[in-house]
Amino acid sequence: MGGRLCGMRDDMAALMAQERCTADDLRRIVEVLRGPGGCPWDAVQTHESIRKNFIEETYEVIEAINKRDDALLCEELGDVLLQVVMHAQMAQTFGWDEVTDGICRKLIERHPHVFGDVQVSGAGEVLSNWDAIKRRSKGQRTSGEAMDSVPRELPALMRAAKIQQKAAKAGFDWDEANGVRESLAKLEEEVAELRRAWMDGDPSAWADELGDVLFSAVNASRFLHCDAEEALTAATDKFRRRFGRVEVLAAAAGLDMAKTPLSALDRLWEQAKAEEGCVGDSVAEISAV
Repeated sequence: MGGRLCGMRDDMAALMAQERCTADDLRRIVEVLRGPGGCPWDAVQTHESIRKNFIEETYEVIEAINKRDDALLCEELGDVLLQVVMHAQMAQTFGWDEVTDGICRKLIERHPHVFGDVQVSGAGEVLSNWDAIKRRSKGQRTSGEAMDSVPRELPALMRAAKIQQKAAKAGFDWDEANGVRESLAKLEEEVAELRRAWMDGDPSAWADELGDVLFSAVNASRFLHCDAEEALTAATDKFRRRFGRVEVLAAAAGLDMAKTPLSALDRLWEQAKAEEGCVGDSVAEISAV
């Protein structure tokens, strides 16, 4: 065993001395880490134990993209690639070669306008063809079956949008000309139903009605050509920014926010908004929602 470990260390030293490491080198490193005499932590990991790591690493890639930081993006893509290699190494019925073979064949199959003789008029037709080929390859005969392929584990707003898009492709949707008006009217209807449930004092109905409000809001976002997930993220960022400014203003005025009336905090909120050149909901209005 000692000789084998020394050999591994020599291999890794040689890798570090290379000008560049490759994907094959990464696979070898993971194999060593998870093999006999490797890392005790890496060796005991399973698909389930590191699934949250995959999610976290993916969000860190999104953060790098949002920051337009290429150096950070390069690093975070490496972290995601490590997760892919780890899962491929853990698998009992497939490995790295099967992963790469599968994605290569999928890309060729779903781009017949590039690798075959299919003609397309633009990006829209490319997406339509992609969906049709995907449904055939997965044996999805109905739109309901296509909806079932949308992972329940997606963020709720994103999943709702994807489900609605699949319903729209099946023809279950308002036309584009009336979509904004109809979707906003439906949203108002759902808000009214939530308000009635609250006034009736029926807590068992609140979550159900609130869910309908959120689902309708996502539907409206489609017709407004806004991404609901991104819109909510931006709204949360805006609230966090303004709340931080309220804290600064309260401290400058010698106020303890926990003991200050909401009306006074509302004035600070309006000041924070005014500094941004914005008008809109007050703290009291937000708190009442």
